[in-house]
Amino acid sequence: MKNVFIYETVLGKIGIAEKENMISDIFFGSEIPFSEEHIMKETELIKKTYSELKLYLDGKLKYFSIPLNPEGTDFRKKVWKELQNIPYGETRSYGEIASATGNSKAGRAVGGANHNNPIAIIIPCHRVIGSDGSLTGYGGGPEIKEFLLNLEQKNKDSL
Repeated sequence: MKNVFIYETVLGKIGIAEKENMISDIFFGSEIPFSEEHIMKETELIKKTYSELKLYLDGKLKYFSIPLNPEGTDFRKKVWKELQNIPYGETRSYGEIASATGNSKAGRAVGGANHNNPIAIIIPCHRVIGSDGSLTGYGGGPEIKEFLLNLEQKNKDSL
């Protein structure tokens, strides 16, 4: 069972889901992207997560303090953990993330893990770019990826 609540942000609607007192999903739009039973309920943890997201989107927060529980394969969890090591305002290529996970040939698999990242923004898959510096795919769309990267660039030295 997941509690979920949807907020309006500068990026449009963002949904936040909690399962077992940890954040399990952050998604763009108002359509809930999972099929298991859920309850539309704003919990204290969901409120805190929204508060931190709002501070982040206002350029006033670099690091989140929210407990996370992303659901996925062991490889995807390894990638998502590595994404959290990318410093605010910096980027890495898919190949660099693959190497950091111990498999330099797994660039495409890293792309798949990014595509299936259930906790957008807090697990910062937006910080992963093509080896040529291009802004490759992002679940929220290329405009949101560009917005987030620009936000971090603008504020990385001021926080």
